[in-house]
Amino acid sequence: MSEAVAGPDGALRCPWALSTEDYITYHDEEWGRPVHGDDALYERLSLEAFQSGLSWITILRRREGFRAAFAGFRIAEVATFTDADRARLLADEGIIRNRAKVDATIANARVLADWAPGELDEFIWSHAPKPGPAPKTLGDVPAVTDESTTLAKALKKRGLRFVGPTTAYALMQACGLVDDHLVDCVARRP
Repeated sequence: MSEAVAGPDGALRCPWALSTEDYITYHDEEWGRPVHGDDALYERLSLEAFQSGLSWITILRRREGFRAAFAGFRIAEVATFTDADRARLLADEGIIRNRAKVDATIANARVLADWAPGELDEFIWSHAPKPGPAPKTLGDVPAVTDESTTLAKALKKRGLRFVGPTTAYALMQACGLVDDHLVDCVARRP
C-alpha cells in the first residue's frame, strides 16, 4: 500500500509535499523533473549544499534571494566574485549566511568556470542510476545510494566542495536523475 496522501485538490502526493503551498508547487512542478544546463545544475548543487543541516523550505523560500545574491548562479559571474562580494554575501539577510557554504559556492564556481561548456551537465547525468521500482513508502526512499556516493567522490576529486553523498542524492532527486515520487503520486513520471 502506498503512503501517498490526498492534497487539497484530492490528488495523491508524497506526504512531505503537503505541509505548505510552496512545497506543493515545488513538488508538483519541479522536484524530480530533469534539469539540464551547467548553470541550472550549479544552482541546484549550491542550494542543496546550503540546505545541509536545514529544512528545504528554508532554502526554497529564500531561493530568489539566493539567485539575486549569486548573480543568477551564472558560473562565469560567480567565479569572478571578490572578497568584497564575499563580505556582501555574508551580510545578506536574504540568504543563509554560512561562511563555509558561501566560500564553497564561490570556490565551486571557480572550479566549474574551467570546465568545458556542457561538461557539468554531462558529468552529473553520467551518474544517473538505471530506473528502479517506484517507491511505495517514504521508507523505500534512500538518503544515500552507491551512485550518489560515487558522484560525491567524483565531484570532490574534480575540486568541488561541500558535496557529500547525501547532498549528491538530494541533487539527483531534485534534478530528475532519479524519480522518488511515490508510486501513486500525481507527479510521478510515467
